[in-house]
Amino acid sequence: MAVIVSGYCEKKLNKLKMEIIKKYGLIIVILFAFFMFYKPICCFLILGIVMFYYGVNSLTFMNYIKKNGIESLGEILLYESDKDGYKTPIIEFKTLKGELIKQKPYYYASTDLSIFRTYKNNINKKIAVIYSEENPEKFVIKTEKDFNIGSIILMIIVGLFFLGLSIGNLLGFLNMGI
Repeated sequence: MAVIVSGYCEKKLNKLKMEIIKKYGLIIVILFAFFMFYKPICCFLILGIVMFYYGVNSLTFMNYIKKNGIESLGEILLYESDKDGYKTPIIEFKTLKGELIKQKPYYYASTDLSIFRTYKNNINKKIAVIYSEENPEKFVIKTEKDFNIGSIILMIIVGLFFLGLSIGNLLGFLNMGI
């Protein structure tokens, strides 16, 4: 049974997700800090849950965009570096409805090479993007889609590893001395 969500409802759901992240993000950080001193293995549990949740949420979006996304041609305006030096493109494109979008992709996986590499040749380069019709601000770069899915799957695997490690230790199957 498929559930069709209108654009208005999807925007409300996204707003609700952001409120949940803001509301529970601080609680997660406080719990993590507490368990660092009380029972450090619980930090692996918290980290595993967060990584698994974020990975599944991102994979669900990538699956949705693959099936229902609309392709458009965009242009790379510039690359923005974060505090660690990883570069993410700022892309501008028009939707079928004529709405102009100018922002970072919803999901973009940078590698360590992006710290050292220059992307001057890519500025003003045309690039295919796939966006959500209901929420065009959620888009991915078409050529990066497979790499993004690979990085999401890796995140889920690492999250499951942390979950298994922590649950095994908490149940007494693994004794790591943590």
